[in-house]
Amino acid sequence: PTHKKGYFYKREYQYDADSDTYKCPAGQQLIYKTTNREGYRHYQSDPRICQHCEHLSRCTRNAKQVKTVTRHVWEASKERINQHRLTSEGKVIYKRRKETVERSFADAKQLHGYRYARYKGLNRVQGQCLLVAAAQNIKKIALMAA
Repeated sequence: PTHKKGYFYKREYQYDADSDTYKCPAGQQLIYKTTNREGYRHYQSDPRICQHCEHLSRCTRNAKQVKTVTRHVWEASKERINQHRLTSEGKVIYKRRKETVERSFADAKQLHGYRYARYKGLNRVQGQCLLVAAAQNIKKIALMAA
C-alpha cells in the first residue's frame, strides 16, 4: 500500500464514470490529464482552488498544490473482480486457490526446476514449461489411479 499516514485514502476520492472525473472529499473535481505508459490515467485538481482548501494538509504535499489521483485503465474490471472476491462464493473459491493453483506453482518451483530457466529463447523455455506441466499431470493421474 502507498497510503501515507494523516492523508486521505484513495477510496475517499469518489470516481464518476459518466464524467470520467474524481471528486475529492472537499467536493472539488479532479479532471483527467494524461495516461502514462503503464496504463495509469492521472486525474489532477485545480491548484487555484486547492491552495485555499482547509483539507490541503491532508490531501497533498505537492509544492504546486495539485492533488493527483491515478486510476488504471482496467480499474473497473479490478473493482468488479474484488467485489466478486468479497462475496461468500468468492471467498470459498479464493480459499481453494492456495490448495490448487498456488500449490501447483510451488510444486513446480521446488521439485521440477521451475525456479530458473534452463534454456535461452522463448521456444525452449516454453518447452521446459510444457514438460514440467506434463510431469505434474502424469503425477496427478498416477495418484488418482492408485
